[in-house]
Amino acid sequence: MALSETRFCHFKPLKAESCNGSFKYSSRNSFSKNFIMKYLFSIFPILMLACTSFNVSAQNYDDPANHQCLQCHSGQVYTYHNTLMEREEKKLMNPFYILDTVQIKLGVHGVFDCTDCHSYEYAEYPHKASIKLEPLPACLDCHGGGGSKYQFDQIFEEVQGSVHYELHGDIFNCSSCHNIHTYRPVSTTSNNIEEIVEYSNSMCLSCHNDMREYNLVAGKENPEIVEVHDWLPNQELHFASVRCIECHTEAQDSLMVAHNILRKEDAVEKCAECHSRNSRLKTTLYKYENLQQRAEDGTLKSIVSNQSYVIGTHQVPFLRTLGIIITVLLLVFIGIHLVFRIILKK
Repeated sequence: MALSETRFCHFKPLKAESCNGSFKYSSRNSFSKNFIMKYLFSIFPILMLACTSFNVSAQNYDDPANHQCLQCHSGQVYTYHNTLMEREEKKLMNPFYILDTVQIKLGVHGVFDCTDCHSYEYAEYPHKASIKLEPLPACLDCHGGGGSKYQFDQIFEEVQGSVHYELHGDIFNCSSCHNIHTYRPVSTTSNNIEEIVEYSNSMCLSCHNDMREYNLVAGKENPEIVEVHDWLPNQELHFASVRCIECHTEAQDSLMVAHNILRKEDAVEKCAECHSRNSRLKTTLYKYENLQQRAEDGTLKSIVSNQSYVIGTHQVPFLRTLGIIITVLLLVFIGIHLVFRIILKK
């Protein structure tokens, strides 16, 4: 049987005497049905492309005024139609619900649309009160299951062992630190150490330096950051040069960024942990591939160009050897000088 005969016999658009010989068309309508079937298969890819194009348009944050959600959530004032009074009205938007469209585009989730995470029922306004109580999808619903270099499953295990999870349970989750609308993986994409430090610390300080946010999670008064770290010399320099997690997490070789936040009494307080040849910073802040110029043995170039030179960590063997030689020669010179002074006095 020919392939075409097999196909027509499968779909049975025609009356045929048998499936092992020639077909005898019994109606003009059979040709029409066959033509329609072929036509539908031919336009299917076009329909898929059209749907995809529409989806991309829905995800376009360049034009907030025409975006279904951002036409309200990107400004301080929003307009809606009051169906009861049959008129257009303006209201002030809750400042906590105003989104930065530029930062959304730059964030890792900028390729998704709002309803990829939020309920489709938010498309209607006024929003139903009940949908606010519906939980959002968990991050691991998309990021779990392995296959990613970021190892989200292991990160989640670390979070469950952290002091935050110990005290607050499931209430404390990824979005407690990472803004799901604007988050950027700066630690692994930037080669500017100051930018990495500032971005990481801003996540910690968004709670620990904000009375309202801290009270929302902890339910108590926010401790003063400066007072808590009064033992730390050159506080301002440290806060600008290293991340909070350098001292407040247990370094993990298998993870790019440690998430097991330790209790404050377990945090690092020994200067030599960082200011030494085997500095813990080499397994934390300086472990990224885009910072390989801070090599294990060090070079003069890495010292000169380094934005965050750490005393005792960035050692150049040649300069260290040269320093020892100069020190020895200086001591020899002083010794010879003393000997001649004593001889000449006699």
